[in-house]
Amino acid sequence: MPQARRRIAVLGAGAWGTALALQAARAGNAVALWTRDPARAAAMAESRENERYLPGQPLSAAIEVTADATAALDGALFALVVVPVQHLRAAVAALPPGGCPLVVCAKGVERGTLCLPLEILEQLRPEAPAAVLSGPNFAHEVARGLPAAAVLASRDTALRGLAAELLGTAGFRLYGGDDPMGVQVGGAAKNVIAIAAGAVIGAGLGENARAALVTRGLAELSRLTVALGGRAETAAGLSGLGDLLLTTTGPGSRNTSLGMELARGTPLEAVLAGRVGVAEGVATAPALVARAAAAGVELPICAAVAELLAGELTMGQAMGRLLSRPRRDE
Repeated sequence: MPQARRRIAVLGAGAWGTALALQAARAGNAVALWTRDPARAAAMAESRENERYLPGQPLSAAIEVTADATAALDGALFALVVVPVQHLRAAVAALPPGGCPLVVCAKGVERGTLCLPLEILEQLRPEAPAAVLSGPNFAHEVARGLPAAAVLASRDTALRGLAAELLGTAGFRLYGGDDPMGVQVGGAAKNVIAIAAGAVIGAGLGENARAALVTRGLAELSRLTVALGGRAETAAGLSGLGDLLLTTTGPGSRNTSLGMELARGTPLEAVLAGRVGVAEGVATAPALVARAAAAGVELPICAAVAELLAGELTMGQAMGRLLSRPRRDE
């Protein structure tokens, strides 16, 4: 008899969730792709395409689309949780009971609680093994099978190894990591810094200015990583420097393009209204700054972004404040 296919659940059918479902299927797994909207699940199952978030990319026959979370998790070796951080708590709380291992594939800091993704999981599902997947990945490229790399971090070595084994392929290289805090900080901070980088370009300040800002942004990311118990070398890896480079320079970056539009005078509400995907840096910026302040860490670039988004600073005032900071040794 043929061997039963390994089964993975993907919770969240946005662009990144769909891309990871395609990658999981490419790696030889049976995949359950869950969306909470039954009508959308039925439409995707019929068209075999995520027309809203990833148009033109056919779904593999190995992918089953469902709106039933219990059915999606049934028999799954683990679940990739791919919902925005601001909705992560509600999504996990609504899951059926059980200890299915969870791999979070979202980046950000929760408003109000200032929790990182794995901290939310620890509060809601302390019995479930957990990991975080992060790195410099655009969903549309991973969906097409273009070469990419990511890091899968967890204190649970068994889950880390299992997820890497089942998800990794020659074209999607997965590195293990035992510093989930550093990986989460990198994923959250890079989106905020990308808004600043986009604003620099949108304001016509040039590539020299963007390079300087990204470099100093990396220093902020690294300081916060260490202050929260992560390691500085994690900030120099795929989930830190790697993701920061992609997000601040790649033309497909939602956060960079948002910063560009803001600098050109488009109101934030208008920018957000014209978008399908989520720019996580908008909600994360004030939460990240507050989390850093509680840890005694100053983040000048991220703080300027938070105030710019809140309408408390103009673009000119934000740049002026950053450029007038006291000189110091690097």
